Amino acid sequence: MYDVAIICAGVIGASIFRELTKYNLNVIVIEKENDVSMGTSKANSAIVHAGYDPKEGTLMAKYNVKGNKMFDKICKELHVPFKRNGSLVLAFNNDDLITINTLFKNGEKNGVKGLKILNKEETLKMEPNINSEVKGALFAPTGGIIGPFEYTIALMENAVQNGGEVILNSEVVSITKNGVFIIKTKDNKEYKSKYVINAAGVYADKIHNMICKEKFKIKPRKGEYYVMDKDVGNFVNHTVFPCPSKLGKGILITPTVHGNLLIGPNASDINDKESLKTTNEGLENIRENATHTCSKLDFRKCIRTFAGLRAVSDKDDFIIGEDKEVRGFIDVAGIKSPGLTSAPAIAEDMINILADAGLKLNKKDNFNRNREIINFMELSVDKKKELIQKDSRYGRIICRCEGITEGEIVDAINRSFGSITLDGVKRRCRPGMGRCQGGFCGPRVQEIIAKELKLKMEDILLEKDGSTILFGRTK
Repeated sequence: MYDVAIICAGVIGASIFRELTKYNLNVIVIEKENDVSMGTSKANSAIVHAGYDPKEGTLMAKYNVKGNKMFDKICKELHVPFKRNGSLVLAFNNDDLITINTLFKNGEKNGVKGLKILNKEETLKMEPNINSEVKGALFAPTGGIIGPFEYTIALMENAVQNGGEVILNSEVVSITKNGVFIIKTKDNKEYKSKYVINAAGVYADKIHNMICKEKFKIKPRKGEYYVMDKDVGNFVNHTVFPCPSKLGKGILITPTVHGNLLIGPNASDINDKESLKTTNEGLENIRENATHTCSKLDFRKCIRTFAGLRAVSDKDDFIIGEDKEVRGFIDVAGIKSPGLTSAPAIAEDMINILADAGLKLNKKDNFNRNREIINFMELSVDKKKELIQKDSRYGRIICRCEGITEGEIVDAINRSFGSITLDGVKRRCRPGMGRCQGGFCGPRVQEIIAKELKLKMEDILLEKDGSTILFGRTK
């Protein structure tokens, strides 16, 4: 019997999971994929938004502004890369100037600190590579960038470190209630829990409707992206947005915490909740819009394209709270942008929601909020020498693009949940994230996974179930 069962191991579920492990509770996360952070949380803009955009008085505004302030502390505790690089919303015509002034006033109402309207000269001084036709910009110094899947994985690892339980490869197929909730999964297993938190992203409506009356619908909105090589990673210093539209915040250009440049996303509403295909049409749309912002962009520097899905509901706000008919069932749904930014604040508020729903909460005396990991390239020369003397695997560079050692890969495998995949290692410590995209290090990482987990090379998957890499020897 569990006190709380969380459905889905994305950034929302992971944030709530870690928050609940601060208390003397028996908590489980049930995830349908073979790893955590497999949906929107691994394919997004990696932005911690300032909070000037959401409408005043909404949950989106409340949690965005509160969550933004929490990232410095949490990322330090979890050893996750985070940087407050600030953001700019650019104005290229008089209508845009009206829009950024509206955003400025809305941001002030939401409690965003440090907002400033820049003129043309100030904007170009901050970002000389944007097009000279710019008329001004809204500057938000509290905006930031983060490693989103690293952050989600770190939350999950720290929660498990503090006694939480994770079940993978377990798609929920039914939920009933007979005093307590009975959650059945595709592999015919049952999990009993006093409370259920529905954090299932694009599938949140499906999970809700298993036990509650239909109250909302989720439609996936696909966004495609370009990842550019590190030699153009400093093309812009801030996260640069155009003025927003009804479909979203527009095609942004931003540095990443690891030194690349990210461009995207476009926005297209689709019906398929699993479709992550990029398209020529979509990528061309990104190029056209991004070039309007910065004509000097060189898309020959692209090292990867990808797509992600956002969970867009038919409501105008986040859907958060206990169901009125099915007590103990709590929805955290329709969490589109600024969902990543809002996640820690939502998790903190979930404690109050559960307490109001009747859950008894007693804080642990021994909660460990820190996650210790080794980033070899961040160490001093003396520390590197000392570490290599203790474990020679830290002296063997596996990924030359990113400078990742065998020791770091082994650490990531040992911290993981279940039989980790090649991309699972990639998301944890970055081998294969560089210019060659795993062309050189991929086979070596496979060998290390096989050795550490005592598996055959043919058993190592690229990512999701069925994504076999090797089928047998040719010689």
